[in-house]
Amino acid sequence: MCRSQFKINGLFLLLAVSAGLFLSSCAVDRRMSRKVNGLFKESEVLKKHYVGFALYDMSTDRMVFENNADKYFTPASNTKLFTFYGGLKMTPDSIPALRYIERGDSLIFWGTGDPSFLYAKFKGTRAFGFLKTTNKQLYFAPGRYSGDFYGKGWQWDDYNDYYQSEINEFPIMGNLLETKEKKGVLTVSPRLFADCVTPDSSAKETSFFIKRDFNTNRFNYPAIKVPEGYTQEVPYKVSLSTTLALLSDTLNKEVGLISMKMPINAKTVYSLKADSVFKEMMVPSDNFIAEQLLLVYCNQIGGGLSAEKAIEYIKENYLKELQDKPVWIDGSGLSRYNLVTPRDIITLLRLIYKEVNDQKRLFAMLPAGGKSGTLKNAYPKTNEPFVFGKTGTLSNIHCQSGYVVTKKNKVYLFSFMNNNFVSSATAVRNEMGKIISYIHENY
Repeated sequence: MCRSQFKINGLFLLLAVSAGLFLSSCAVDRRMSRKVNGLFKESEVLKKHYVGFALYDMSTDRMVFENNADKYFTPASNTKLFTFYGGLKMTPDSIPALRYIERGDSLIFWGTGDPSFLYAKFKGTRAFGFLKTTNKQLYFAPGRYSGDFYGKGWQWDDYNDYYQSEINEFPIMGNLLETKEKKGVLTVSPRLFADCVTPDSSAKETSFFIKRDFNTNRFNYPAIKVPEGYTQEVPYKVSLSTTLALLSDTLNKEVGLISMKMPINAKTVYSLKADSVFKEMMVPSDNFIAEQLLLVYCNQIGGGLSAEKAIEYIKENYLKELQDKPVWIDGSGLSRYNLVTPRDIITLLRLIYKEVNDQKRLFAMLPAGGKSGTLKNAYPKTNEPFVFGKTGTLSNIHCQSGYVVTKKNKVYLFSFMNNNFVSSATAVRNEMGKIISYIHENY
């Protein structure tokens, strides 16, 4: 047999084997589709509300199963997947902490929206150290962010809850007041607010709880004993005067105010590696970080800081593959105005997987089923998780989207969205876990 004929026969053999493997995979996908469809039909929990589901086989690049996959759902914190992808594209290495120029004996600086400045969740202090060690007179130039302190569609009655910090251009300590019981005494951080946290003898509550006045930084609690080990985080009211006072107090030096538009050639101080910030947003589902990151992305575009501008830029430049135009309003998913289809989430997950191009690195930045973050209690406890993704929860809404690794080491993408249920979220979560676990075990 001549060499050329051998090559041709070898090529045909390779094509035949590849075709056989593809057909075999397709047959498996068809069987999976029938079984998953059966699980949906059998579920008494899923019959009672609006459910969307999409399952995608990475090995065959095809959708395996769809249930209302082209319908729009409120995604809650699944929205953070969009924010995450935007960051992978726009801040792939490090987060810009502040912008500055030096003029004579003065250092003038502008905010970028960076969430990490003295935020307890992060260990980075580069921007703080930069401002602390300079021998120049500091001047803060505000005005890059002119948006509202809350996102569109947020619940205003959640203002006292830790997960709804206000948005601004230069956040400090997560824009949170942290309180702790220590030897029977209530301690306060930042210390600047110590005199603003006072007991209210007229309060009729019998349980200890700190509540801020909606419009001011006055914090009250019942005049009863502070419970041992008590901790609470409460968003403080952001204002320019508060930002200047906090900067001056923490830096232990005067910070002046100046009205100046940031020049194009302003230098940048970078804070943390982007992956560490993305992980802190995704694993515990930190709303504050998600919202502030949109401003950080806008800093990369230039000009002012606007969440809306950042979202439109990401949609226009990086999300053209989406079949259904998402209604993307905020960074965290707190807004009930957000609307997205499960099949668009699948496309987004595929884009994220491709962009990171490192499965171990990607999965390390996501909650892991039975092991970490918001998926820790969604699956049985394990040191070898098989689900990596993002949850999303608001009242009557519970979603879960991500990657499931099967026992045969195949990777499937899934988006499971539940809206308008009146049963317990636990029942819905358990039903999702049952179906995703079945896929892991059998395929």
